[in-house]
This record gives sequence, C-alpha cells and structure tokens, in this order.
Amino acid sequence: MFKQLSARRRKKGAPAAKEGRKGRVTVSVHPLFFALGAYFLLTGRFFVFLSVTAAALLHESGHAFYAARIGCRLNRLRLLPCGAVAEGSIDGISLADEVRLALAGPAVNAVCAAAFVALWWLFPETYPYTDVACYASAALAAVNLLPAYPLDGGRVLWCLAAKKKGEKFARVLSSAVGKVFGAVFLGLFAASLFFTPNPSLLFFALFLLLGGLGTKDCRYERIRFDLSRELARGAPVRKIALSENVPVKRALAFLERGTLAEFDLFSAEGEYVCTLTQREFCDALAFVSIYAPISACLTAENPENTEIPE
Repeated sequence: MFKQLSARRRKKGAPAAKEGRKGRVTVSVHPLFFALGAYFLLTGRFFVFLSVTAAALLHESGHAFYAARIGCRLNRLRLLPCGAVAEGSIDGISLADEVRLALAGPAVNAVCAAAFVALWWLFPETYPYTDVACYASAALAAVNLLPAYPLDGGRVLWCLAAKKKGEKFARVLSSAVGKVFGAVFLGLFAASLFFTPNPSLLFFALFLLLGGLGTKDCRYERIRFDLSRELARGAPVRKIALSENVPVKRALAFLERGTLAEFDLFSAEGEYVCTLTQREFCDALAFVSIYAPISACLTAENPENTEIPE
C-alpha cells in the first residue's frame, strides 16, 4: 500500500528533496514482522508467510513504477506484519495522479493473480505450486481496495473527499473510516478465538487503528538521475522531438537509465525553438510542476504555469 507522510502540496518555487544515495532503496523491517514470521514458522505455514511477503513487495513495485512516471522515486520501504508500506512526500501531483498511484499497487496484484489463473488453464499441473501465491496476490488486491486509511482504498477515499469537501474534511473522514474498519477486524479476531484463532486479523486491526504501526521517514523523492556512472562508461544520446507545450509529465516518460536524453523543442507551428539537455531538464524539476509545459524548464528560476490541476 502507499501512504503519504507529509503535506501534499509543495510551495511554488520550493526546491525538491535531495537525492538519496546513488538511487538505492532502503528497506527496514518492523519488529512485529519477525514475530508474525516466527508464528507462521512454528505453525508450519512459513511458505504462506513468504508468499504474502513476495506479493506485498510486488504490490509496492506497482506504486514505485507509477511514481516514476510522474517524477517521483521510491527511496524507502518498510516491511510490516501485514505486508509492506511506502510512505512519503508526493508533493506537486494532482489528486487524479494520486488516485492512480494508490491503485497501481492493487492493479499489479490483480494482474499477478490473473496470470496464475491463466497458467493453471494452460498447465494445470502447476496449481499445487502456485495456488498460495495466487490467493495471496488476490487477497492483497482486494484488501487494499477497502476504503480504510492507510490502505490504498483509503487513499482514494481521501482524494475524493478532498476534492469535494477539502483536505481537513478528508483527513477526519479517512481517520474515522480507518478506525471503524480496524474495530471490525478486531471484532473478527475476537470471534476467531472461539473457533480457530487468527492472529493475522489482530495484526491487521492494529495496523488500521494505529495508522501504520508507527512507520515513518519513508519517502518518494523527485527523480534526479545521477549521470556520473553513465558518463564514466559512455552513454548514447537519444534525441526526442517534442512540442514546447507538452507537459513535463509526458517528457518524464522518455528518461531511461543508461542513456542521455536531449529534447528538441518545437513551437505549435512546427518551428524549432531550442534543445533542452537532460541535465537542464532534471535541474528544472526542482522548480517546475510536472503539469507545466516543458517550455517552463527554460525559465525554471522564475517558473510560471505551475498550478496543480485537481
């Protein structure tokens, strides 16, 4: 699931977050993650635990992939007893992109589950080896669509409420709904004590009630490609012709590791305007909204048209 840590909006003209170490992703583990793993190990279901963890990591990769498309980069990931969570600042993106970012994780799990079903259709003998992974992926996709913060469905609810009633109302509504669902799962855990105790329900209830079990200091950062490694071994330069009115968000999709991009900008009439190097483009991202036209990168010190659409 994706959870935002800091304020949504970055002040106009404010610099972006500094780049992490060489683009590495830091992974931290909550102590209760080990406790739940030990429980599954002692009950002879450790493979189930590993399958759910793998599905959770694939889930986060979906968030990271879409974040990269809108100019953000996954910097830190935290493993929790009920999955994984990436928190962080996604300042400067619209509510629509925030919804797409939230849904990217469940979408990856849903695609994985569908792929396993297709595999069973073609090769039925693989079912005994992949059924747990399939069910884990399907369960994560379904559970994360619950409108309970900090699940992805809760993030979608937050965005819709913020668009209609404002961020203050969205914050109160999301917190209340999350606690209601937390109480429901706590009740389900209590009911399971009379039959077969299910500690996973307890961990999940605590996750919803406490808003993420104390996770902190994980963030997405603005993409700032470190070119030193590419330049040391030589990198091809790729030319891309774009209209000067194309949004920065569209241009971000052309950036690839191992190659340097140069944007030849043209006017609406098809006249050549100038060439924007990748270095100039990435430096301008600290000041220019991803929804501004790419021509705003040419005057990034005094950006205009940086308002964030809803």
